[in-house]
Amino acid sequence: MQKPPKMTCAAFLLLLILTNGGSCKVCSYQDVLNYLNLTVDSSMFRLTRPVLDHTHITVVKLDIIVYAILAVVEKTQTFVPFIWASKQWKNELISWDPAQFCGITQISVPKDLLWKPDLYINEMIEKDDSPQNPYMMVTFDGTVFAGDNIRVVSTCKMDVHKFPFDTQECSISIGSAIHCIKEIRILPSSNSSRVTQFSQQIMKTQGEWEFLRLSVNNSILSYDNKSWGLLIYTVTIKRRPLLHVINFLLPILFFLSLDLASFFISDHRGEKLGFKVTVLLAISVLLLILNEILPAMSNRTPLIATYCIVIFALMLLSLLETILVTYLIEKDELGSQENWESKRKNTKTKNCDKDNEKRTVCKSICGDSDKGKQHDLLPGLEEVNSSLQSGETHVLLLILDELKKLQKAVSLHLSYREKRVKLVSWARRINRSFFIVYTITVSLFLYLMFREWNS
Repeated sequence: MQKPPKMTCAAFLLLLILTNGGSCKVCSYQDVLNYLNLTVDSSMFRLTRPVLDHTHITVVKLDIIVYAILAVVEKTQTFVPFIWASKQWKNELISWDPAQFCGITQISVPKDLLWKPDLYINEMIEKDDSPQNPYMMVTFDGTVFAGDNIRVVSTCKMDVHKFPFDTQECSISIGSAIHCIKEIRILPSSNSSRVTQFSQQIMKTQGEWEFLRLSVNNSILSYDNKSWGLLIYTVTIKRRPLLHVINFLLPILFFLSLDLASFFISDHRGEKLGFKVTVLLAISVLLLILNEILPAMSNRTPLIATYCIVIFALMLLSLLETILVTYLIEKDELGSQENWESKRKNTKTKNCDKDNEKRTVCKSICGDSDKGKQHDLLPGLEEVNSSLQSGETHVLLLILDELKKLQKAVSLHLSYREKRVKLVSWARRINRSFFIVYTITVSLFLYLMFREWNS
């Protein structure tokens, strides 16, 4: 039996050793950290900007996704979104060969171990208190990935001219605090259409606002012969006006319709005046509610404020017109009542005088007849007949005088009645004319307001 060659045996043994050794090798992330000398005590990775040459520019790629719109406060002009910010940059001091560590291409390390770009939001007015991600990812070529969830309380210059049919644009400007553009350059990882699409997909809550788009632009801030790179994200949102239309615009329109309908209420009583005052007070309450919503200062007067003030002024004019008409009618009624009372007094006095005159005539006739009894019969009868004739003549004169006075009273009454009819007709004409002008003015104003809101 032949023995195998020595070369064949040696090759077989070497292959067996290599196979067993490869299957038994174990790699861990700690091996990579030990290789990089990346420990808590090592400060070389977090003290300065991680470049091998100070002239190298650190490029930071940034992405922002709007996760939710928490609040938009018009009174204080603040915009509160909840965003997810991811950034990546190159650390030139870190690299390893994945083949030496069982194919490990990335590791996660605490954020305190490595240098991070000093990015901040210019519009932020409150410190973020949301929980932070304590780790970031490092790849074998030195690329560092970090992501944070941020509740941004930012200032936003709002234009409430078309409230509640307004569209607002709020900016989130991100830049470095101390590193100028020659040291750090900030670039977007995704374009505007991509971040808008991704934000619409993951949007959780919007409240009364509808998210429209998220646009990104680069800008440069220059000051004192230095320039800083800025990345500006502009969030465009549109208000959902249904709640404000139901709770505010429609009630004012209903009150205005009630004020128009009040022209058909009779002016002879005080019900119309009290009704108009009640409607005017209701508009005043809505104006107080509007004052709590809108900001104290604005570049242009909000259309809804103009809408309320003009309607309030029209209803005030309507109230003044009602007061004028009511005054004219009450003045006419008081004048006719005084005339009637004076006529009744004059009639009573005249009747009393007439009765007294009749009594005196009767007494004189009776006195003459008694005296005639003492004389002869024939001369007494002649005297009685003459006295009777003189008494009847006196009574007829009194009746004629009374008829003349009655004629004067009737003519005076008719003249007062004509004046009253003229006064009431003038009041009705004023009411009718004001109603027509009022209706045309309200219709034209509402048309102009809604056209301005839709423009």
